Amino acid sequence: MNLRKIHKIVGVVLAIPLLGWALTGIVFLTKPGYAGAYEQLAITTYPLVQTFSLKPLVNWHEARLVRTVLGYHLLLAGNGRTAHLDPQSFETRPLPAEADIKRLVYDAIGANSKRYGEIVAVAGSKVTTSTGVEITLDWPNLSLAQAGRDTRLIDGLYKIHYLQWSGRSFPDALLGVAGIVLLLSLTGLGLAVFISSRRK
Repeated sequence: MNLRKIHKIVGVVLAIPLLGWALTGIVFLTKPGYAGAYEQLAITTYPLVQTFSLKPLVNWHEARLVRTVLGYHLLLAGNGRTAHLDPQSFETRPLPAEADIKRLVYDAIGANSKRYGEIVAVAGSKVTTSTGVEITLDWPNLSLAQAGRDTRLIDGLYKIHYLQWSGRSFPDALLGVAGIVLLLSLTGLGLAVFISSRRK
């Protein structure tokens, strides 16, 4: 089998991933819809109007006192650990009831109702909205993360672009290496065909 035939075979094998790389590359360059898809959703906080007498916090490197629609929260961090306490009792604040989770999330999404719509379901710390956006409440850190259909679509395009087709790390790594090897082979074969044609 001569170099030209090998070059054609490698080119055909690479046609699908190359097309995927090209199309997804255009999306990554133009970034349509990225602002909403990866919007940083923050808990709404309010000015502190009450004082607390905080005792020494042993083994904690950071302490934050914040006020939300649910009241006051004492957030501790240190040595890779976090804690969410009541600043009066210093007891751990448990995950709120569904109604309070709704109040907290509605307070955060109110400024962008077009994206989030209405809350339609609450399951533990997961909130689903009428627009298909899933909001996750990280209660120990008092933070929110959101992902909509657009987020999942763009994440899927990244998987196509980086040959993460199986959803498992090892096979995907093999696909990535194989893609690079084939691409280098295609380039090398093309150069070899060009040099051999120049010699004739």
